[in-house]
Amino acid sequence: MDKIILHIEATVNPTESEQKVRQAVENIFGPLLVKVKPANGEDTLTAECEGLEPLTKLHELLRRERIRDAAKKVLFEGLDTNSISFCLNKQVASVGHISFCKENAESPLGPIMVKVECENPRELIRWLTSRNI
Repeated sequence: MDKIILHIEATVNPTESEQKVRQAVENIFGPLLVKVKPANGEDTLTAECEGLEPLTKLHELLRRERIRDAAKKVLFEGLDTNSISFCLNKQVASVGHISFCKENAESPLGPIMVKVECENPRELIRWLTSRNI
């Protein structure tokens, strides 16, 4: 597959532990180099990385939880020319599961916002939602 750049962002609310938000992200994407930026009384956890490896864990979770068809629908909804954008429920991710959500409507503590940039996002969606690794 072509060059892939993964951008992840999640707000750390004043009532949340930064470590727990970090763990929620890593439960879905594996170990990442995470930065925390303070802004307006709450911190924002961000991560950016290249390659397919961080998406391998997401691919495995989609298969394990048997939500490939639902994931395909959500990913195609977030499809743009050279990117895919989607949100994950932070609370669900904190226990190692996946639940897609709208930006703020379905995740009371705010979502994990994900943007994947690549030359062929349709091919990436097919890989993420395929039966095989």
